[in-house]
Amino acid sequence: MTIYSGRGENLIGPLLTKAGEELGLEISVRYGNSAQMALAILEEGQNTRADLFLSQESGALGALIREKRLLPLPDDVLNRVDTRFRAPNGEWAGISGRTRVIDYNTNLVKPEELPQSIHDLIAPRWKNQVGWAPANGSFQAFVTAMRLLEGDDRTLAWLNAMKANGAKTYPSNAPIVEALGRGEIHLGLTNNYYLYRFTAERPDLPVAHHYTQNDAGALVLVSGAGVLDVARDRQEPALKVIRYLLSEPAQRHFAEVTNEYPLVADIPIPEGRTPLAALKPPALDLSRIEDLEGTMKLLNTAGLL
Repeated sequence: MTIYSGRGENLIGPLLTKAGEELGLEISVRYGNSAQMALAILEEGQNTRADLFLSQESGALGALIREKRLLPLPDDVLNRVDTRFRAPNGEWAGISGRTRVIDYNTNLVKPEELPQSIHDLIAPRWKNQVGWAPANGSFQAFVTAMRLLEGDDRTLAWLNAMKANGAKTYPSNAPIVEALGRGEIHLGLTNNYYLYRFTAERPDLPVAHHYTQNDAGALVLVSGAGVLDVARDRQEPALKVIRYLLSEPAQRHFAEVTNEYPLVADIPIPEGRTPLAALKPPALDLSRIEDLEGTMKLLNTAGLL
């Protein structure tokens, strides 16, 4: 069977190798970013070699749903995952999650000062003290979610206000955490798992997570899997791989090795981390986070790209 993977080989490759060995499958994997892989599937049409699509984010899966390229998954697969983290009509299921967070320097920011909403970041208190990465894919997914929740006009107004308030631009998420540790900035818009990469080597790093509630800043980003329509008559191997990725060993791998959230209930996460059930992400069909083109236009309008 053939998998098109928008997840990096370093993140998902070891699990796919184990899946092939344990399931007795010959698995061929083509890697790229999620948008590229989805576009390749659409361009290849019915001639695509892909049986299974693994996406780093849900928007690319949504793009395939729109073109009716994914098959509904069986209930035994869908029921492993909370309804928030799968397609409303069952065309994909989430396999792991990451959350948007506001990380902060614990030496420079008191807990009672922390912003309650992403809109609080435009206050004078945070002038020149917030880091972000507009060119990063997860930031762009966050902006896409904000557009869906609040509309393009309000999202653009927020981007412009953040820029006017001196938000500092970084090339990606890891440099934001590094800058926070140095005290170069006070707050940073990033993903939760980056901090754990640093604290594994520097447990005393003065950086912690802060979660907003019910706004785009609390978005849960989901990696997911869907079976292609061309595999209708040979879908069982693809379903076996999805079931493997939703098995306890694989879900523990996401929690302990890649520092993500397992999406199957009752899988433990490392001590000291906030459980997914305790978070309050916005109510949003994650398949709809697909309009990257519209988000890029908005970011260009704001002069951020």
